[in-house]
Amino acid sequence: MKLSINWLKRYLDLPYSASEIGEMLTLIGLETEGIEQVEAIRGGLKGVVTGEVLKCWKHPDADKLSVTEVFVGEGDSLQIVCGAPNVAEGQKVLVATIGTKLYIEDKELVIKKGKIRGVESQGMICAEDELGLGHDHSGIMVLPQDTQPGIPAAQFLQLEDDYVLEIGLTPNRSDATSQLGVARDLLAFLKVNKGYDQDFSEPEVSGFITEKSSLNIRVELENKADCKRYAGLTLTNVQVKESPEWLKKLLKAIDVKPINNIVDITNFILHEYGQPLHAFDADKIQNGLIRVKNLPSGTLFTTLDGSERKIHAEDLMICDGESQPLCMAGVYGGLHSGVTSETKNIFLESAYFEPSVIRRTSTRHNLRTDAARIFEKGADPNIAVTALKRAAALIREWAQATISDELVDIYPTEIQPAEVRLYYHRVNKIIGTVIPPEDVHKILMAMNMVITPADKESIIVRVPTNKCDVIREIDLIEEIIRIYGLNRIPVPSRVSSTISHTEKPEKNILKEQVSQHLTANGFNEIMGLSLVESQLYKDQTHLDPDSFVFINNTSNIHLDIMRPDMLISGMISVLHNQNRQQHQLQLYEFGKTYRREEDSFAESEFFSIFMAGKRFNESWLEDSRREKSFFDIKRAVLSTLNAVGVRHPEEEVFEHEESMVYGIRLKYQGKILATMGAVEAALCKQMGLKSKIFFAQLAFDEIIKAVREINITTREISRYPSVRRDLALVIPRHVTFHQIEEAARSVDKRILKQIGLFDVYESKDQLGSDKKSYAVSFTFENTQKTLNDKEIDFVMGKLTAAFESQMGAVIRK
Repeated sequence: MKLSINWLKRYLDLPYSASEIGEMLTLIGLETEGIEQVEAIRGGLKGVVTGEVLKCWKHPDADKLSVTEVFVGEGDSLQIVCGAPNVAEGQKVLVATIGTKLYIEDKELVIKKGKIRGVESQGMICAEDELGLGHDHSGIMVLPQDTQPGIPAAQFLQLEDDYVLEIGLTPNRSDATSQLGVARDLLAFLKVNKGYDQDFSEPEVSGFITEKSSLNIRVELENKADCKRYAGLTLTNVQVKESPEWLKKLLKAIDVKPINNIVDITNFILHEYGQPLHAFDADKIQNGLIRVKNLPSGTLFTTLDGSERKIHAEDLMICDGESQPLCMAGVYGGLHSGVTSETKNIFLESAYFEPSVIRRTSTRHNLRTDAARIFEKGADPNIAVTALKRAAALIREWAQATISDELVDIYPTEIQPAEVRLYYHRVNKIIGTVIPPEDVHKILMAMNMVITPADKESIIVRVPTNKCDVIREIDLIEEIIRIYGLNRIPVPSRVSSTISHTEKPEKNILKEQVSQHLTANGFNEIMGLSLVESQLYKDQTHLDPDSFVFINNTSNIHLDIMRPDMLISGMISVLHNQNRQQHQLQLYEFGKTYRREEDSFAESEFFSIFMAGKRFNESWLEDSRREKSFFDIKRAVLSTLNAVGVRHPEEEVFEHEESMVYGIRLKYQGKILATMGAVEAALCKQMGLKSKIFFAQLAFDEIIKAVREINITTREISRYPSVRRDLALVIPRHVTFHQIEEAARSVDKRILKQIGLFDVYESKDQLGSDKKSYAVSFTFENTQKTLNDKEIDFVMGKLTAAFESQMGAVIRK
């Protein structure tokens, strides 16, 4: 939200700089994210000064030009050639001196010394439009005769630059969606903390004068549940034209583009009061009747942007007497009922709509308007008529309109202020310091809350209806601490803590250990949404749609299920990176999955790993053409498990399962710790991914159980040398290295310490189509003595026999 300092000064006398005001707003929960200076006139009229025309005569070579001699307060007089028909001797004028930059219709004009038709000119006497002060170009600006030469134009015209604060508005702050709302919050802080005792200047509504009008629009409120209050009035003989300069400047400062006086005034009221209004062309309302109702699903409605939309049955609509839609209530107007330059009569609407209804309609049609953002937070129902009168008074003044003598206000059940009981001891307990009751009263009254004593220990507080989120005692305490100031709460010099014991391993420590290991190995952590689109799982046959946990997501109806696995949400992150030219990806994520199981829900914790792209960035040192493969992600998973103490897990190979073409499962005592493999090409294409994706999903809960059962021991490094022997095994293609590893460890566990695969060879001509050759290394070590060849040969013989008998291996010699 953008906040104009000049706008705030319409209500408060603020002897503070923009940065000081920003700091105060941050203290009361309206975090100032940035401050921008907005010039009253582009360039600030630097170099433009007041001057006096001492002499004026006709240009010798041009009938329409004059030559003047102008004194600008100091130095010699300037000779200036002027083309204005009204320039004359003795006038006081505004002069742009040499070097001044002016901006005419967004084009920069630099004033230079030069000759015009042979006569030297040393500046420019300016017209209104040349200075950006208006549109008049009929002649130069003539100033009052008592004007002194040499006064800077910005000072003479009393031009004041504005400062705009960017406020990070949280969703619960319905009271701060307007300039007035922020001003009142700031006033409360100033009263409590700065001793501010000046009056608050309320906006003027004195111009609201009703006059007899032959045109009045009737209103029928058919849906009282979704529209709690509907007010409106008719204005006739409206002159649609350009807005006054003060109004345009305030709107431009907060990045609202001026359109015409009627639209600009409704936008002004929206940002001043936080009350959206809508202006209808009254002559286009059939039968002179407004109906607030719902229409059948599928009804077509053309919105202001020219798009034809199908109305949902739950969308609240503003219709005419023939039930034709004029406006999507609280969200967007219709193309055929809006105000145009031809409009003569308008019907002005000010209403209060149910926030949830507006939120659903806005997101359903992807129309995130300023009005919808205010209504969905919860507007103040009790300012609808005040804001309407304020707008009508401005339209009467600046569009010369006549106000109807009938103001319609349908308010079936008045929304009353919430009443909350507040206990003094709870205020002090929650805040952590002692705030005297009289200070609590002062803070609450500064926020326009009404206090009634309940007993010695508590009070009843009536909360204004603009604070729709303050409904509990803890909400009131939050309001008190905001205005009192977090910075005023003393920080204790001593901190007490208790020693706690958690069962090994401590979950967060283990998670941090995994995170540090992966980060140290070049991975980046991601955080995906727990909400995903069920549509993305339509072709995932391994998942039962009945197990999906559906939710009613009013903010984004497409994100309709809690994620059943970690794959899709992670692939969305991969796609996000690839779309931004990040192709060498190594990502990991901690998260939860959600499944429905009969009458309950299952929530499981995982961490996932994704790899895609080249193995190395371009380098003369490495082969940068090599793509990442399944073995890269397998190495990452095994090294991660090894880092937390899980070594030599069981392997189980699979094909075409769980959205993966192939892969393996790692188990410990029969429980699946990890599933990893290559993601199906069809799924990658469906998601719009441009490369192979390798994915691993590790069951964090099962890993914790495994770590809990494993005792990590340490031993002294052997003083005796190790011995390595190699075997080249010709084996069937289906035999895996894991099988070789298991067979070897079953032969000897005493001196065989390490098994490695350092070469794979395949050749149809030399080995056959169903064979492959593995070059395997075996490392032997005895911690008690130096091994001799006889001992090693004995174990190697047993290994050879096991490989030959168990897997039909042939030893290459």
